[in-house]
Amino acid sequence: QVQLVGSGGGLVQAGGSLRLSCAASERTFSSYTMGWFRQAPGKEREFVVWINRSGGSTAYADSVKGRFTISRDNAKNTVYLQMNSLKPEDTAVYYCAARSPGSGSLYSGTTYDYWGQGTQVTVSS
Repeated sequence: QVQLVGSGGGLVQAGGSLRLSCAASERTFSSYTMGWFRQAPGKEREFVVWINRSGGSTAYADSVKGRFTISRDNAKNTVYLQMNSLKPEDTAVYYCAARSPGSGSLYSGTTYDYWGQGTQVTVSS
């Protein structure tokens, strides 16, 4: 059982930056593809970004491409999400997720096995 603890959310003005972190309890952290998803009030959860096990491959939602950067430190069992040029529409609860090796779309939350508790990001205009 992998426990994920997210942190780093908060309130920021439009154009500002935040860095989210997600620490995993599992020493085999490097065996998991990691993803970030978000859910805004009244909306469905949506994909933000994923990073493969080595950190050598990533994919971003079009809405965040060029503004957000995912990275991971396997020695620290931690994945990060650097968010720059934040917009009010980025306001949501952000969840990190871990996916065991297997089939299924990396863009779908249904294929991820473990989830963090969520961290609130609020961007004011």
